[in-house]
Amino acid sequence: MENLIDEVKRRDVIADDLPIFFEQQLDSMANYMAAFTTKDPWDWDTFMNHWTKIIDDEKNPIKTITFNGNVVGHVSKFEMFGDPNVSYWIGKEYWGEGIATRALSMFLDLIEERPLYARAAKDNIAQ
Repeated sequence: MENLIDEVKRRDVIADDLPIFFEQQLDSMANYMAAFTTKDPWDWDTFMNHWTKIIDDEKNPIKTITFNGNVVGHVSKFEMFGDPNVSYWIGKEYWGEGIATRALSMFLDLIEERPLYARAAKDNIAQ
C-alpha cells in the first residue's frame, strides 16, 4: 500500500486529459456500472460542452487522478438536489488496485464541507 500512496496523485484537469476521459467513458461495462452517464457516450461535442462547464465551475472542484504518471481518471465535487456530492471515474484497466479509494481519500482532504454524499448504481459490484 505504501507504493500506492506515493504513486497516486491528483492535479488540476488540463485539456490533454479530456480525450483520455472520453475514451474511458466509451467502455460499455464502465457505463453499465456507473450511476451517471450520458445518453450518447460517443458524442464528443456533448462531452466537451459538459466538461467545459464543470472545469469552469470554481465552486465545484474537479481533479485529474494520475497513477505512475498516467492519467487514470478524475474525482469531483458537485451539487445534486441541494446536497454536496463526490464522484469519480477510473479507467477500467485500473479497477481493483485501490487507486480510486486512495484518490478519493486525497480529494476529501481538499473539501472542508460536510456532510458529503455519493451514489452508486445498485449493480456496481466489485469485479
